[in-house]
Amino acid sequence: MKAIILFGHGARDIRWRDPFDRLLSLWQSQNPDVMAELAFLEMMQPSLEDAVTNLASKGANKITVIPVFFGQGGHLRNDFPLLLEDCQKKFPAITLSATPAVGEDLGVLQSIIDFGARAI
Repeated sequence: MKAIILFGHGARDIRWRDPFDRLLSLWQSQNPDVMAELAFLEMMQPSLEDAVTNLASKGANKITVIPVFFGQGGHLRNDFPLLLEDCQKKFPAITLSATPAVGEDLGVLQSIIDFGARAI
């Protein structure tokens, strides 16, 4: 069973999480057959391991992690691969993979351009 994890940085201000909750809700309404969870690198819960644990308990055996970051900074280049590797070791029966940061996708960049065009 396939699943995704929308993975963000995390912040001290709980309001920072609001767009991530909306993103998860949109995913769930448009893709009800694919389980999804949020996870955060730091300062917010659940952690990546907690999200993988929850999805595994629901029967997920193929999980794609989508870093909801604008670019491949130090966290995604250094910290994230280690977290993903640790999860893979703890859940050897699950296939874990990750996409590039969403901000590196041309469609996402074009959406930002379109947003800017609507703003002027």
